[in-house]
Amino acid sequence: MNTVDVFPWNENFETGILLIDEQHKRLVHLLNQLAGHLAYQSDIPTLNNIFNELVGYTHYHFETEEGIWERFFCDDDWEIEHKSTHFNFVSEVSRLKGEAESLKPFDSVIEDLLSFLTHWLAFHILETDKRMAKAVLAMQSGLPLPEAKQQAEQQMSGGMKVLIKAILNMYDSLSGRTIQLMCEIKERQKVEGKLRLAANVFDNTLDAICFTDTDFKVIDANPSFCQEAGYPNADVLGKNLRQLKPGLTDENLAEGFWETLKQRGHWGGIINNRYKTGEMTADWLTLSAVKNHNGLVSNYVAIFSNVSNLVQRQQTLERIAHHDALTGLPNRLLLRDRLELAVANAERTHTLLAICYIDLDGFKPVNDQLGHAAGDELLRIVAQRFLAIVRSIDTVARLGGDEFVILFGGLNHGYEYLALLDRILTDISQPVQIKDNVVKISASIGVTIFPDDNNEPELLLQHADQAMYQAKQKGKSRYCLYGGEPFGK
Repeated sequence: MNTVDVFPWNENFETGILLIDEQHKRLVHLLNQLAGHLAYQSDIPTLNNIFNELVGYTHYHFETEEGIWERFFCDDDWEIEHKSTHFNFVSEVSRLKGEAESLKPFDSVIEDLLSFLTHWLAFHILETDKRMAKAVLAMQSGLPLPEAKQQAEQQMSGGMKVLIKAILNMYDSLSGRTIQLMCEIKERQKVEGKLRLAANVFDNTLDAICFTDTDFKVIDANPSFCQEAGYPNADVLGKNLRQLKPGLTDENLAEGFWETLKQRGHWGGIINNRYKTGEMTADWLTLSAVKNHNGLVSNYVAIFSNVSNLVQRQQTLERIAHHDALTGLPNRLLLRDRLELAVANAERTHTLLAICYIDLDGFKPVNDQLGHAAGDELLRIVAQRFLAIVRSIDTVARLGGDEFVILFGGLNHGYEYLALLDRILTDISQPVQIKDNVVKISASIGVTIFPDDNNEPELLLQHADQAMYQAKQKGKSRYCLYGGEPFGK
């Protein structure tokens, strides 16, 4: 019997904890095995035996998993909630199983169970287990529980939530669609009417579907596929799938795509394609191998689901998460990443890195006298003046309020950043026209130099902040070096 993968495993589901990942894979295997027997209409006792094996292994996995979490989250709200999730899962499976014994045929209930199990398992792994695993790995690296949980939450926010939603949507529809298509292919050998039904599903689904031979030459395609490719059906047949979907030839994709498909028999992920009209689109591709009765690959089935809107939303959320809404500059979160990269580059190239902490002098009176709208406009103008000064390798970030940070990297001599600081003070002191008012401000700047100040990124920012306060105490509109005498214009 051929395997029906209603739940193709891929690296997105790996938590990083080997034992849990191996047990998840075993659960997925049993789930796919149950789907295979359902698709090929095995008898009720066979379905029941596999189902009972799946439920039994699920209980075993829950005990193993809860034992791991208890070592790290003993009596923590995450552990309590996780146990509650397991309990609710067992209750729901028992309820569905009870319907088989009283109200519905067991094979009908299995379809409901497969839909529930597929969606629940995908969500549980991606949303709950991965979050807890990230926290465990953080604690193993030395972080205390509260900080490990906070770090895990940050890693699971923003773009990750959009990715989880995309994967869940794909897997939620994939389970029912795959079983339906495989059942109809089987029934086509028996009843001509089932053939028409299968053809109707194939022809009218919005997803682009095609079948290829082992050389990836298209042997059949539905109207959605032909429409996306921009060719009539007759011109699609015989063409190589790589030619019709150029995203499959991407060098970054090719590194692991073909090897994964060969080893596992399936691959799922996002590829970027260009329509014949030139328009770019992002597709979630599920590519699965179909084996014959000898266990050899005879064909491939490719399903392309357009996820351009989800990808755009992910990119938007990532930008919102990492940039200041008012000025568009990197925020504190992105600054931390940029600072880590800048420090690493300075170490590698043996150059200087200047970390400049800037506070605007005279900003509060503008806010108080002209209003917050005027203050916001002033901050936007200041941000643009900073951007006009820095080089492409530098970073300008806004921390909040009227505080900014500039990273000047790749410096070979001290006078290089001194000249840049002089220009900042000069440009910031130039009058600013805001509607009918002319305002004038200045800046106090604290500076620390890496590797002279050879500390961790967070401490470097603190040192630059301390130097900035020294500049304010010395009369403002100047810059001071951390650990040194005040200097400036």
